[in-house]
Amino acid sequence: MRLATLPRLLLLALFFAAGVLLGQVLAGWVPDATGDELRRYLESYLRLGGGTAPTPRAVVSTLVTYFRYPLLAFGLGFASIGVVLLPCATVAYGFFLSFSVCCFTASFGADGVLLALAVLGLRCAVTLPCYFLLAASSWGTAAGLAAVSFGSGRRTAPVVYGRACWVRLGACCLALLAGACVDLLLSPVLLRLMLERILG
Repeated sequence: MRLATLPRLLLLALFFAAGVLLGQVLAGWVPDATGDELRRYLESYLRLGGGTAPTPRAVVSTLVTYFRYPLLAFGLGFASIGVVLLPCATVAYGFFLSFSVCCFTASFGADGVLLALAVLGLRCAVTLPCYFLLAASSWGTAAGLAAVSFGSGRRTAPVVYGRACWVRLGACCLALLAGACVDLLLSPVLLRLMLERILG
């Protein structure tokens, strides 16, 4: 039997929160030299005129960054192993996001929160809802596949990928694409303004 949608969302949120906490704990073990390296990198970015027109490499990188976790969540709904891998992916998502923010705050103090918001804010506002929407549904279908695979001969309901599944994916892809386009245009400007305020 598949888990109901709301409990799945709550469980995934708990896994995400565990990843966030783990990221904060492990970020405390990062050497101080890492913060200096990040500061030098951002100073170089500012000197080289960060915020210019997006390059093809930046476009590809942004698209990958936006689509990787939501599409992974969707794809895991087609495999029974998704029952285990979706919570793991959710923990990893929370961990890497939290770790990145902690690195900014370790290097720049309170200003690091604003800097992280300039770099990650729009992306998180778009990708997190899409991820959880797709992951909650995929966890249900993965659980259904696992029940069929390991049901020991018991009758189980067939797993159906209906129209709603594909509509959900299409809506998320449109939102992710729009977010990536806005990010490519807006984030470099916000980052440059924040860096001029912090480093200038």
